[in-house]
Amino acid sequence: MTMTPINEAPAVAERDLMAGLEKGLAVIACFDGAHRQLTIAEVSAMTGLSRAAARRCLLTLTASHYATYDGKFFRLTARVLRLGYAYLASSPLPQILQPFLEQLSEETHESASASILEGHEIIYIARSAQKRIMSVGLSVGARLPAYCTSMGRMLLAALSEEEARQRVLAAGPVPLTRHTLTETSAVMGRIHQACAQGWALVDQELEIGLISIALPVIDSAGRTVAAMNISGQSQRMSAHDMTTRFLPRMHALQRQIQPLLP
Repeated sequence: MTMTPINEAPAVAERDLMAGLEKGLAVIACFDGAHRQLTIAEVSAMTGLSRAAARRCLLTLTASHYATYDGKFFRLTARVLRLGYAYLASSPLPQILQPFLEQLSEETHESASASILEGHEIIYIARSAQKRIMSVGLSVGARLPAYCTSMGRMLLAALSEEEARQRVLAAGPVPLTRHTLTETSAVMGRIHQACAQGWALVDQELEIGLISIALPVIDSAGRTVAAMNISGQSQRMSAHDMTTRFLPRMHALQRQIQPLLP
């Protein structure tokens, strides 16, 4: 199966780039669930910017009300949600996929999600959850490593082998559970398998007790624009159960979605 990803950035000449904007976005990206508040020194270390540049970016964000500062720590404000909402409001993809995920979740009584690939991570763009199945709650905007997730491997399968390998290496795979594949050759083997069979299954590599199966979301031109999955608890179902019970229904939805995507 040959798939072409649509969400790859085009080549741009260096002279056409705005360095200040690039630095500011890199600073915003430093904040996450593990880094809710950061100092100038921490942002400098995380971004590779000089302390002076990191300070200017953080103070600019504060002056623009995208961050607050208490004299030591910077924190993002709710105003940053405008950036994420701009994507959700302007892209038809989440809006198209959401009702299908809700239908899939209702029919299977399991959680269904869709994501896109960014760097070596996946970002959730739509989700319908029947119950909480992970220790960490997932919602739109959540990020997970691509190398050990079913949707991540499906999205990596849409890239060239070298590009997929580079993204796996960039992630610096670590064993999140005793089942997690971390050797590049082993991860690439599963990516090749996903490409060949058109679906990917991950059994307790991201978290003990979590099993998921994913398919690509393909547009009318045959390009992979996202991935969708069903996640469940391994205590209630096996890999065989996932493929026999859910894969046919997911394939049916995949065919229904394709003509709706430009």
